[in-house]
Amino acid sequence: MQKCKSFVIGFLQKEIYQVVHIELLIFFTLFFFSSGCKKDLNAKSSDASSLDNTTASKKLNVLILLSDDVGYEIPTCDGGQSYLTPNIDKLARNGRLFTQCHASPKCSPSRQMLLTGKYNFRNYVDWGYLDPSNKTIGNMFRDARYATCYTGKWQLGGGDSSIQTFGFQRYSVWQPFNVSAKDEGNRYKGATIYQDGAYLPEQVTSNKYSEDEFTAYLLSFIDSVTALREPFFAFYSLINCHSPFQPTPDDHKYQTWDTTKSDKKFFPSMVQYHDKKIGEIISHLDSLGLLRNTLILYFGDNGTNTQISSQFNGFTVNGGKGETNEPGTNVPLIAYHKGTIPAGTVSNVLIDFTDFFPTLKEYAHILHLSGGYGKKDGISFAPALTLDIDTTRTFIYDSYSIDPAKKPFVRWTQNATYKLYDTGSGPQSGQFVRIKKEKPDSDPIPDSSLTRKQRQIKSEMLKELKKYNS
Repeated sequence: MQKCKSFVIGFLQKEIYQVVHIELLIFFTLFFFSSGCKKDLNAKSSDASSLDNTTASKKLNVLILLSDDVGYEIPTCDGGQSYLTPNIDKLARNGRLFTQCHASPKCSPSRQMLLTGKYNFRNYVDWGYLDPSNKTIGNMFRDARYATCYTGKWQLGGGDSSIQTFGFQRYSVWQPFNVSAKDEGNRYKGATIYQDGAYLPEQVTSNKYSEDEFTAYLLSFIDSVTALREPFFAFYSLINCHSPFQPTPDDHKYQTWDTTKSDKKFFPSMVQYHDKKIGEIISHLDSLGLLRNTLILYFGDNGTNTQISSQFNGFTVNGGKGETNEPGTNVPLIAYHKGTIPAGTVSNVLIDFTDFFPTLKEYAHILHLSGGYGKKDGISFAPALTLDIDTTRTFIYDSYSIDPAKKPFVRWTQNATYKLYDTGSGPQSGQFVRIKKEKPDSDPIPDSSLTRKQRQIKSEMLKELKKYNS
């Protein structure tokens, strides 16, 4: 570095600069600092993570877009043939699509795994409730001095106290408390919205559509923190496409619809409208010039409602929500970070919902966590966001129960081809199953029919189950 500086200084001191055009002088100066000193500059940055796309003054923004009851078979980019999802498809064309992301069979257990990075048997005690002693992804980003925001479906209980405790400074949510269905209010038209410590008056939300309100709140938050040059972590838990199935503002029946009714004929419209909202959010980020400094993750929280049948790669797929089979847990996942994640690429790495916590920690280059986070089960797939490599995860594990006080956890482990249920896991106890993405796990393979390779895989899966049962 010193030799480079000495050269430039000597050059400037020579009288020749009087006859050399100023652009040429600038050229030589930049040339020697950028190429001649390249070794020194690289040495300075060699201690940083290869995934660190930020500087101390410009941290990476992170946005999670989580659909409700949207299984893998829904987006066209995954092979879906029944719905219009142009904005999700565009996200896939410009980012990386993952084929093997697995959630829990239902939303509340999935959210707890996602937010805490822990399997349900460690901290899931009741539907719609997360023990405040847990720390979440929201806490991690808030501790890292990010502005944090949560919009959409909460379903973790506790209202303002819990939302703040779990790291979210600003919020506008539906279902803030763990209450019965009759008390949670409308989900879509004229939704009951709890925002920054209080319910919005009915006259404010009357006839308005919840996804419109949550999207507007999210974009307002992004505008405000961007103006202050603060990095943000935003989590939008979309309300669509959960039942009841109802018209959207783009349907002519919206204005007169009785919100106590449900008709699955509106499901395609709901898919299209939630895709529309995703497009609006990404376009807004683009207008602010934020796409090169924002990681966007789009994915579903569990399988599609069982009332819904869809066409997928030439097959009819029945929604698997609530089931531990492939249609029940395999969800779409797309990662987009303009200029960093390779566009139009596909990855088959195995991912479960505990993996998002360590992945975001690594990708956002958050080096340390304060106390209280506890042991994490997830494995980071951050390298697989940008590189064509596999992770160290060989199998996905899950433990699922709607009500652990009354029903034991169903436990299983799987890869992309086979699944092994733990003994004691209900009717499927001990079954070794060949997975078909478009069909339920209905064809267990008896030990007498196993090939040598299959016996080896089953043996490895038994070791994986034992690891979590010990």
